[in-house]
Amino acid sequence: MIRFVINAFLFAALATALLVIGQPHQLSAKPTSKVVDVRLGAHSDATRFVIELTQSVDFTVFLLPDPYRVVIDLPEVAWDLEPGQELLGRGQISGYRYGLFRPGNSRIVLDMEGPVQVERAHVLQPEGSKGYRLVVDLAPTDLETFAKIAGWPERQTAGIAQPTPKPQIGALQRPARKKKVIVIDPGHGGIDSGAIGKKGTYEKAVVLATAKKLKETLENTGRYEAILTRDRDIFLELRERVDVARRAQADLFISLHADSLSNRSSLRGASVYTLSETASDKEAAALARKENRADLIAGVDLRNETDDVTSILIDLAQRETMNHSVTFARTLTPQLGRVTRLIKNTHRFAGFRVLKAPDVPSVLVELGYLSNSHDEQNLGSRKWREQLSKAITDAIDTFFENLPAEKRAARAG
Repeated sequence: MIRFVINAFLFAALATALLVIGQPHQLSAKPTSKVVDVRLGAHSDATRFVIELTQSVDFTVFLLPDPYRVVIDLPEVAWDLEPGQELLGRGQISGYRYGLFRPGNSRIVLDMEGPVQVERAHVLQPEGSKGYRLVVDLAPTDLETFAKIAGWPERQTAGIAQPTPKPQIGALQRPARKKKVIVIDPGHGGIDSGAIGKKGTYEKAVVLATAKKLKETLENTGRYEAILTRDRDIFLELRERVDVARRAQADLFISLHADSLSNRSSLRGASVYTLSETASDKEAAALARKENRADLIAGVDLRNETDDVTSILIDLAQRETMNHSVTFARTLTPQLGRVTRLIKNTHRFAGFRVLKAPDVPSVLVELGYLSNSHDEQNLGSRKWREQLSKAITDAIDTFFENLPAEKRAARAG
């Protein structure tokens, strides 16, 4: 049950809203409503967040600490908003994110400047040219009050499927099969847009388009089965991405990203990362920290999250996997250099959670910088994505051709 600190003065006005917020709702399988506008208003005593919809919706609102966030859950809705407007904050709200969080469940996460409490949350009926409006009023509060009212609703974990048990960790063996299995992971997605370019290009969109083209290119060779961790604009937890590769007993895992640097618009080019608990440089460490926060900023309940990688890193299977990952990274970088610019020290190391499958060679490819106009233009180019996909496919061919014969036999089962 969501807890609010409510003044007696507001009780009557909030009665209806609390009934809506406090009751579980069934999440629609398909969007029945569209978000057509978002407005923020700053007042002396509160900040108002308003989303305008074509149909009324049920919703839940709850508060989260570290960092301060307000989460609004909705049935799955469609979004018809101008790219980049979520970067503009006002009042207590420094920015917000929105998108598909789970099938049937859309989510908005408001980033707050400090602790707040919800004073009002309700849906207004259409009026004049305005449609249905979901209104949330947020007022500053003290830390003690915030600590009492913040937290996860009990039903937040109800009905969520448990993750598929991980395969047993052992030697790098694969079932006998004619085609190698390549898992392609388009980074971010849904509520997690990733970086946003100067022209409003979303990282989550361009890496998905690139992943689909790479899948097509690989499968057209007849030598590979390519699996996407996501094939639409939906959020996936980092652990889920790794689990896709492990369940498929993949021969290779490639995670695609496109970073953005607000103060270095001149920097451009691709780079390749492999797993190491010690980062190769401060830039690699900073990027890993940012990518590893994806679950946190999307409002994922991490209370029961366990990291079984720490003990695995000393396992021989993990060591062999990391060696294969490095070999592929070194094979991939010159192929990328044929079609796109590379940054200096192209192959880098850091502790990316998405690369921690202990038995699947894994790399993270930064395709370019959306903060650079040239890279942003490339990422939006179909021809460039075709060339890039061909280069990655050539690297994958070379990687498997050059595996020692005994390793190829072991991996074939």
